[in-house]
Amino acid sequence: MSGSFKTEAPARRAWPLFRSFEGWRTVDLGADAIAGLTLAAIAIPEQMATARLAGFAPQVGFLALLAGAIGFAIFGDSRRMSIGADSTIAPIFAGALAGLAATGSTHYAAAAGVLALAVGAILVLGGLFRLGFIADLLSIPVTTGFLAGIAGHILVSQAPSLLGLQDTQGSLLWQAYSLLTRIGSANGWTLAIGLGMLALTIISEKVSPRIPGALIGLAVATFATVALGLEARKVETLGKITGATFRLSLPVVSPHDLSLIATLAVPITLIVMVQTAATTRAFSEKQVEPDVNRDFIGVGVSNALAGLTGSFPIDASPPRTAVVAETGGVSQLSGLICAAIALGVLAVGGQALAHVPRAALAGVLLFIALRIVRVSAMIDVWRRSKVEFLLIVATTLAILILPIQQGVSVGIIASLLHGVWTTTRAQAVELQRIPATSIWWPPQPDFKGETVPGTRVIALQAPVSFLNAYDFRTILDRFADGQEQIKLIVIEASALVEIDYTGATVLGDLVRNLRGRGIDVAFARLGSIRAQQGFVKLGLTELIGQDHIFHSVQEAVDKLAH
Repeated sequence: MSGSFKTEAPARRAWPLFRSFEGWRTVDLGADAIAGLTLAAIAIPEQMATARLAGFAPQVGFLALLAGAIGFAIFGDSRRMSIGADSTIAPIFAGALAGLAATGSTHYAAAAGVLALAVGAILVLGGLFRLGFIADLLSIPVTTGFLAGIAGHILVSQAPSLLGLQDTQGSLLWQAYSLLTRIGSANGWTLAIGLGMLALTIISEKVSPRIPGALIGLAVATFATVALGLEARKVETLGKITGATFRLSLPVVSPHDLSLIATLAVPITLIVMVQTAATTRAFSEKQVEPDVNRDFIGVGVSNALAGLTGSFPIDASPPRTAVVAETGGVSQLSGLICAAIALGVLAVGGQALAHVPRAALAGVLLFIALRIVRVSAMIDVWRRSKVEFLLIVATTLAILILPIQQGVSVGIIASLLHGVWTTTRAQAVELQRIPATSIWWPPQPDFKGETVPGTRVIALQAPVSFLNAYDFRTILDRFADGQEQIKLIVIEASALVEIDYTGATVLGDLVRNLRGRGIDVAFARLGSIRAQQGFVKLGLTELIGQDHIFHSVQEAVDKLAH
């Protein structure tokens, strides 16, 4: 992949700040303005809806958007990344913080602000210490299940607004049960507004992602509410919208609150890392290598700025970033233009926003929920790996049944355990030589392989660590104890990219044991530089002997087989 990058890419890294503006020209202003206007049309209703999902007044979503635009424009790397309130993480921290303080209270806002600061600090440190690899800890099946569970939370949390019913407190299952018992009291007007908003948004996106279906829907729903007097028919609206002031202040919470927030910040940050890395890679320019670590810093500073301005944790948005890419955005100026438009709408159009039906915003969030459910990925995983499909199911159920922050932790642990399980299942296989060649290969049905009397060629098909070293030793012992008298074992080590202390100790004991029984041991194709360094540092090279480490299996057989 790295071969596709131009050689001048490193020069761009010389820009310490405002990297997305490197090479920017006046002629690019038009492209950025169009991208910013289009992004604003998409982001304005989404930010209002997500702010409500996060337990805040809708206008606070504009502060989140502005914090994301400013912080990332200065410190980020990606030209197209859009940062702001995000429906992936909003239900997680909203559910957790609701147990700490009443939603909408000053206490709740302070806790969310401190959480944003904590997430920002971890992200910045992760970028500085180049921990971009952490974003790969969540496997695709676990991420798919996680998003499906989040979609379930959005659906249940927005159903009362959609149906015109009062919110219910408690677990997600209790909220769902309560809704089912009261569904007969639903308000037909709110349901029509919400479903109409959902349908319009879906149709407009299918026609063209550039069509601001959500914004058009909000305008139509607001006009209908005023013209038909629907507020008198119990259609709930946002009500009076007060201005949101972008000013810096440090949120303060008690030490008890701080301990809970610190625990919550870790899974939130991991999710932000995963989504940021995925967005960076998906929408990077082909001629420039994406800098995931620098984007972590940009999103981290954005979160810190959000926390200092009375907002909440924010994240990179793949859909909004796609809008910038599709409309030709050249730099982060498009994000700044979008944020400026959002604040202008808040300042000038506050009276109109007061009549926006809550059901319309619920329709926007339902659209988001449907979009993040990866049905095609679920089907593909089911077809190709039934075991990993169980990871999707388990993660989804954990998110839905457990308190959401615990469900997220279960998903992360499941992903890590799956990685451990995959590693421990690695096998050692015996290789055979393809006739008339010097190639040693696992047995195949399309050829009859050759062997050398008294010699076994064994391939280790994974890094050797404490997770699998003892299994490898058992397998190699089994080959050595076969009916044929073995004089030489050649270990093909092309897949041995890493070795730890336990792995080296077990392999060292195995080599001594086999040689003590009159069986010589050699290694071939140890191509990994890290594994070579590990062999030297851990004493394996000295034990095995440099003359018993070969570039190919055939070379080892020619030199040592008798």
